[in-house]
Amino acid sequence: MRSGSFDSHQVWVERRYRDFSCFHQQLLEEFEEELEDLVLPRKLLTGNFSPENISERRLALQDYLAQLFSTRCVRHSPHFSKFFTEPELKQAHTLLRSGQFTLAVELLQTVLEIQEKLVPWQKPTLTVPTLSALAVCYRDLDEPERAFGNAHRALPAARRYGLQQYRAALLELLLELGYQLGRPVAQLQDELTALRDAERGKVSSRSLKEVVIYEFL
Repeated sequence: MRSGSFDSHQVWVERRYRDFSCFHQQLLEEFEEELEDLVLPRKLLTGNFSPENISERRLALQDYLAQLFSTRCVRHSPHFSKFFTEPELKQAHTLLRSGQFTLAVELLQTVLEIQEKLVPWQKPTLTVPTLSALAVCYRDLDEPERAFGNAHRALPAARRYGLQQYRAALLELLLELGYQLGRPVAQLQDELTALRDAERGKVSSRSLKEVVIYEFL
């Protein structure tokens, strides 16, 4: 996957034909009129595993995705980003909950790279949950610099677009890591105090890890 002709960095994910079929049906339910002329390449009944057929079908599905991407309503649809990231996100959160943080990080980094390519056409908060999950993993892997960096990247969008649960939890984690790393934290503390005072109990006191886990329950 590349975000444009000048994007030399490619990211790969694997999807089965049934994933494409479910994706196509979801899109038709929402954009039937816009996609009335777009046909999902048919599944072969025989010879599925011959190299020639695999190559031919891969090219056909790539062309199908390119046509979807050229359709504005699809490009901006949450279904589009979910098709490329949701399986990996769910697996990553399962790994995170079970304490397998290194494996979770590998998946989350792939998801983040894909989301960063899609974010110009998606919600500007698309990467906040992923960056937050990475911050949690790196904190529990005792890599405070990386944890701080990911949390710091997630905060502006959470702040700007009103993701208050994430914002409060991110601020708390940044404070914790800031003290650990010897960073200036007075501004973070003031922001968190002001947020708590303004919301008057409406913002929960869940940790960022709890917020991240709750995202996929």
